[in-house]
Amino acid sequence: MSKTITLGIAGIAVAFAMLASGYLAGRHQPAVAGGDPQVIAANQGTTNRLAVEEIVRDYLLKNPEILLEVQQALQDRQEEQQRVASLDTINQARENIFRADHDGVVGNPDGKITIVEFYDYNCGFCKRAQEDMVELTNSNPDLRFVLKEFPILGPDSQKAHVVSMAFRKLMPDKFRAFHDKLLVGSGRATEDTAIRIAVSLGADEAALREGMKDPAIGRAFEETYELANRLAITGTPSYVVGNEVVFGALGKDVLSEKIAAATAACTGSVC
Repeated sequence: MSKTITLGIAGIAVAFAMLASGYLAGRHQPAVAGGDPQVIAANQGTTNRLAVEEIVRDYLLKNPEILLEVQQALQDRQEEQQRVASLDTINQARENIFRADHDGVVGNPDGKITIVEFYDYNCGFCKRAQEDMVELTNSNPDLRFVLKEFPILGPDSQKAHVVSMAFRKLMPDKFRAFHDKLLVGSGRATEDTAIRIAVSLGADEAALREGMKDPAIGRAFEETYELANRLAITGTPSYVVGNEVVFGALGKDVLSEKIAAATAACTGSVC
């Protein structure tokens, strides 16, 4: 049973227990002549508790559908709270989300509409979503696609992304080719595979390895992790489109709808 359902059951039980307790407490309790007041109170308390438990159990057994209603209501409330919190973060950290200097950009760097992808080079869903990015940028010349490096799948990912960051700074004009090769390549992305791809694209290995020592790379990762935490992003791929966070590889059609909505809502020269 999910945690949400468990919480819903607990909430229902508590609510009904409170109502039943109030009902029973308000009932007249007959006096027992010659009895010890403390013993009488204890017995009445036990009786009331058992009665409350029976009322709650009986109601839930007769109306199990209420559990689903509570679960859905709780989920809707949590989603709305997160949407509001994410919108607040997007408004407060818009520059860091959409225009951070350390992020890669594909598509039209001067495009009016920006979509941001949080990705990990070892994420299988990111590999599948790569085709979505290619089709979206090819079909929309006004789309600016930001690649936010978010290594969360272990040390190999961390090291591969360090190479990626260093390569982009060293050879920004070939970053798209590097990104495509590393993301869709067979096997696990590691420091060695990333360096091998970088060198094959013309990077000087010594210069690349020196660039990998840049402390700015670690600071960039920390900033991305902090943004992801505020946006409730815990997996890859995840996207920010306009004022909305989109979780998971939902496909080109869904992303196209989000882009169209962001375009329609855009009132400035850049969104």
